[in-house]
Amino acid sequence: MARVLEKAQLIERSIIKKYRKSIWNSFVGAVQEYELIKENDCIAVCISGGKDSMILAKCMELLQRHSDIPFTIKYIVMDPGYAKPNRELIEQNLKTLGINAEIFESDIFDVAYTAGGSPCYLCARMRRGALYSKAKSLGCNKIALGHHLDDAIETLLMSMLYSSEIKTMLPKLHSTNFEGMELIRPLYKVKERDIISWASYNDLHFLRCACKFTADSAEDEMLSKRQEMKELIKSLRLKNPDADDNIFRSLHNVNMAAMPGWRDSDSGEKHSFIDKYN
Repeated sequence: MARVLEKAQLIERSIIKKYRKSIWNSFVGAVQEYELIKENDCIAVCISGGKDSMILAKCMELLQRHSDIPFTIKYIVMDPGYAKPNRELIEQNLKTLGINAEIFESDIFDVAYTAGGSPCYLCARMRRGALYSKAKSLGCNKIALGHHLDDAIETLLMSMLYSSEIKTMLPKLHSTNFEGMELIRPLYKVKERDIISWASYNDLHFLRCACKFTADSAEDEMLSKRQEMKELIKSLRLKNPDADDNIFRSLHNVNMAAMPGWRDSDSGEKHSFIDKYN
């Protein structure tokens, strides 16, 4: 027990010491800049078992411990139908990191697999709904997910290249189906490569995508559009090491006067620079 406690303390220390600038400061910076946490919030930190949600849980735990703003955390893990080894890996990592989380079961994998259509899209929607529902039942007003900077710029590039529009995931948003609930992304300014480095430094091995659609085939993941975006960003960094930072900053520095067209997010009405040109 003492050895597990010591391991958890060393992991915490690595976040605020070795990775203070790249992870901790970026995490705190996002929380402050985007006003993600307010006084007396009750936040459900949603843990999937992957590296991103696990480090999110530790960062949130550290923030709660040292923050002047009082807020409550509920750590939740949804098991959508994981194979036994994957469930055991999640439980072991929770123990190693010293995270006391509630695990609850669902049959989302089976439903998504048999429903037809796009199983990944259906699975993602069902998982999000299940997390909101569980969080609300626990008295939470927010759920926190582990999306990071790379997720934001990958989503932007996917939208541009495959959907002909410029948009990305936001640091926070109101739920449209669960009144009074919000989704927050505290790792919004943290880079994935720093999370990977942190996991490697602490000799931690987390769950990757473990659904039945991809678990038996690494090729499926390599062929995904998101993986394609990862490779694109990687190639851009070879020519410009600041490429990912510049793409991210551009999301906060949109010059609407130099945009030929845009769409109102509320009404859907389209506008053109021609409207005001003359």
